[in-house]
Amino acid sequence: MTQTLRTIGSNDTPIWGMSNAERLRRMIASAAKTGQQAAEGHVVTANLAYVFDPLLLRLALEKPGTVFRYGNDLILAHAPEGVDPLDAASASGLHIIDLSLGEKFYNRQLRKLEVPFVRKLDPSSRKAIERQSYFGAYKGVTDALTKYLWPEFALFLTRIAAQLKMTPNMVTAIGATGCVIATFLFAAGHYWSGLAIGFLFMVLDTVDGKLARCTITASKWGNIFDHGVDLIHPPFWWYAWGVGLAAHGMALEPRSFMLIMVAVVVGYVLQRLIEGAFIKDFGMDIHVWRPFDSQFRLVTARRNPNMAILVASVVVGRPDLGLIALAWWTVISLVVHAVRLMQAYAVRKRGGPITSWLEQPA
Repeated sequence: MTQTLRTIGSNDTPIWGMSNAERLRRMIASAAKTGQQAAEGHVVTANLAYVFDPLLLRLALEKPGTVFRYGNDLILAHAPEGVDPLDAASASGLHIIDLSLGEKFYNRQLRKLEVPFVRKLDPSSRKAIERQSYFGAYKGVTDALTKYLWPEFALFLTRIAAQLKMTPNMVTAIGATGCVIATFLFAAGHYWSGLAIGFLFMVLDTVDGKLARCTITASKWGNIFDHGVDLIHPPFWWYAWGVGLAAHGMALEPRSFMLIMVAVVVGYVLQRLIEGAFIKDFGMDIHVWRPFDSQFRLVTARRNPNMAILVASVVVGRPDLGLIALAWWTVISLVVHAVRLMQAYAVRKRGGPITSWLEQPA
């Protein structure tokens, strides 16, 4: 790929602790790992005066002949060799898109319809661009806490991690350690301290992903590490929470505790299996099918919304009722997901298309 890359100009202003040229190199390398590269006989041309959303590179590589401009300035082009995308006559056969018009594109990786960011990079704009790229790295469909409660705090920590040259895996490792500590604190009935450590872990779970996307340092192992921790730990937290009730004289009767754990663990596993089945059979996340699904993702029985339930229960002094409410919410969420999966199968059986509402601009 490096032999088919051409840059315009130079830029000494760093972005997320690296030069714009290095950022572009990482974007190219990241795309190559997923099989995206310049078409035969084509060259990728990028303007180092601008910082642009990695989505634009993916879109350009998907369609040879694509040229992104911002007004009269060239931003990125995937054009045949010998064709100058800066020359209007030479570029007449290319597909030119003017980003200054605010056209939206669907970002499949981040599950959102967005106007990709593009901005000139200089010392006066660097912090604003870092902020814009950070929020641009947020998934459009996620839980309410991640989306609304701690983005600013996570941005602060992401900037510190980038300045310290930390890798996303380092952040994940620190968070995973906190996750284990929180589990033991819950089991001992130390709910407030467990929630504090758990909250920090939940924020770091946001930071590692944002750090990876902003610094273009995502890796296959890092993805497995991060998602593996996310996938495995929630049932252990809920079990530990139930064990810790004894320290408060609120231990559940053994049969009731067993039924709650069955509801929580089986419900959690089945819900994740339903999500996997939807991706396998329809090629997209269940939470981006219709607006209802995206809204329900804000509160569905995943770790963060469940933690909100438990926090409320500790505030009112009834952590036992919090666990019971969590179990009921898990069952309700499971039913909602199961119904949505069956409805999707019914639509397909009738010959209807299953497409994301986010891919259909208003």
